[in-house]
Amino acid sequence: MHANEPGLPLPGPAANDPGPATLVMPGRKVRAGAGVDWVGDGWRLFRRATLMWIVLLVVLFLVHLGLGMVPWVGMVLPNLVSPILMGGIALGCRSLETGGDLELEHLLAGFRRNTGLLFAIGVIYSLAEVAIMGAFGLVAGPSLIWAAISGDEAAIVQSLPEDPLRLVLGALVALSLATPLLAAYWFAPALAMLHDMPAIPAMKASFAACFRNIMPMLVYSLLMLALLLVAIIPLGLGLFAWTPLLVATTYTSYRSVFTEEDGEAP
Repeated sequence: MHANEPGLPLPGPAANDPGPATLVMPGRKVRAGAGVDWVGDGWRLFRRATLMWIVLLVVLFLVHLGLGMVPWVGMVLPNLVSPILMGGIALGCRSLETGGDLELEHLLAGFRRNTGLLFAIGVIYSLAEVAIMGAFGLVAGPSLIWAAISGDEAAIVQSLPEDPLRLVLGALVALSLATPLLAAYWFAPALAMLHDMPAIPAMKASFAACFRNIMPMLVYSLLMLALLLVAIIPLGLGLFAWTPLLVATTYTSYRSVFTEEDGEAP
């Protein structure tokens, strides 16, 4: 079952919450300009609960920082937990969208509902990332990977290949593999959390939808990059707005591609 556990009601439901929006599969192809709309819609979600968004993202950062400091497994733990947290944030976005509040407890909602589905996404993502690191190591040198896992800065420096071209080629290989992995992950937490979709189908649907919408994704990426450059100018203070916006747009892009508008006939 994917129902809530007894005694653990989900936080922040809007009084008029209609539940998840109607799912459109396998996801629609939208116009290139939709990438701009995702940012605009994400900004409106951010404006509705600015302070809570900043608090949520600070807590999220601290959680990832703490998990990342665990020896040997610190590179994997954040990836395992991240889909669970992102699923909760998607639920919080839905609450905001339907007239409710965004609450700190939304960050933990993924531990109360569809936890197994979200955790499975994290497992698949982590295994794929390990494979990407292995591919990078084959090109740049396996000793560099082990040094990075151990977190020993001196060992990392000593393990750098003498030929910098190997490092560049390894990075290009890793990037070429990481891009489809990110595409498979992008929509998956929202699909699992809000539509009870198992991990593999959710990641397949996310992958296909991202490449079906490669033009709006490109427009969105360029716009977010431009906003990032603006955000870091005032001593990086703009990141307190840019980072929540980035997270909110994972939801608004999902709504654009995978769901009907509220009240729209399927």
